[in-house]
Amino acid sequence: MSKHDLNNSQVNQPARWNEVDHYINSLLLPNDKDLQAALEANAEAGLPSHDVTPNQGKFLQLLLKIQGASRVLEIGTLGAYSTIWMARALPDHGRIVSLESEPKHAAIAQANLTRAGLMHKVDLRVGPALTSLPDIKEEYPEPFDLIFIDADKPSNPDYLRWALRLTRPGSLIIGDNIIRDGEVIHSDSEDPRVQGVRTFLECIGDHPHLEATALQTVGSKGYDGFVIARVTDSPVTK
Repeated sequence: MSKHDLNNSQVNQPARWNEVDHYINSLLLPNDKDLQAALEANAEAGLPSHDVTPNQGKFLQLLLKIQGASRVLEIGTLGAYSTIWMARALPDHGRIVSLESEPKHAAIAQANLTRAGLMHKVDLRVGPALTSLPDIKEEYPEPFDLIFIDADKPSNPDYLRWALRLTRPGSLIIGDNIIRDGEVIHSDSEDPRVQGVRTFLECIGDHPHLEATALQTVGSKGYDGFVIARVTDSPVTK
């Protein structure tokens, strides 16, 4: 029996996911010294390994280009790996506002962005996002073209409410890490991250001015997924 005949129970799926990501990245994503340096700096500083994967970073970058985005809000900077991907997609006059609650993470992020030559496109704010967002609304009266939500999951419903105040018809709202290894299906979960994601998805599904879908993903970061919603100019007919 060939390897291709093995059923799922006989294949080490996480290892296969890693192999496929490596294959895709080797074909489509050239080596990048600034992105690699950011990952290495994050690891050396002991930051959580929650960065998006390279192919996910490229996906975000392509979405910004497809959207023609020039104003982006990122909730959750960590070490700015995803920020670098997105900032590179912006035009010269573009701006990404990135919110990070941890001063240590923000310091590493600033160093990574400076090394990549992108600090002029980034407004990095330090402090709890829910404290920073009222200031963002005041200082950035023009709506954001895309909002990427990748922070503490229990606060996702609150981040969504702010996102709706900071966007326009046609804007995109993306929420990362929503599958939680499949735990999202359990309504009785005692994990506040799972419950935060469930409420987040329910709010998106119930909102009359959002059209959305969600995708499960597998890869070098395991089993997870994301939701992508578009703000409409009229109530969505389901």
